[in-house]
Amino acid sequence: MRDFGITLFDEWTAMWNGDLALADKIMAPEFTLRYAQPGAGDYDDIHDRQTFAAKIAEFRDARPGIRFVPQGAAVVEMDDARTGFVARPYGAARTGPDGELIDVSGTDILRFAAGLITEVWSASGGAAGRSYY
Repeated sequence: MRDFGITLFDEWTAMWNGDLALADKIMAPEFTLRYAQPGAGDYDDIHDRQTFAAKIAEFRDARPGIRFVPQGAAVVEMDDARTGFVARPYGAARTGPDGELIDVSGTDILRFAAGLITEVWSASGGAAGRSYY
């Protein structure tokens, strides 16, 4: 069961790295997003796969070359019906407009039911924040 939670988080990361088709595979038809980082309030109003995939594409277009990587140990709690949560730190790095390395980290907590993500809590310091790893 732990492997399922880790795989789900890896697919979540791959979606943020540009594999937007994963939204249809891993996200529930309706979900809740909570992003606790500066400038991320728009995510609170997104509740469907198509709008979310479009928002990720917009995010990536504004940050060329950004790459997310899971970091640290995953915490997975789930039952036999694949309902539970996975939490894991992540890092993200990209080159800024002046050639500087922008390196941040945070933690995503994914709640899922019947194997699909129903709620996300994400916290990071944003581009002005600091890297924890």
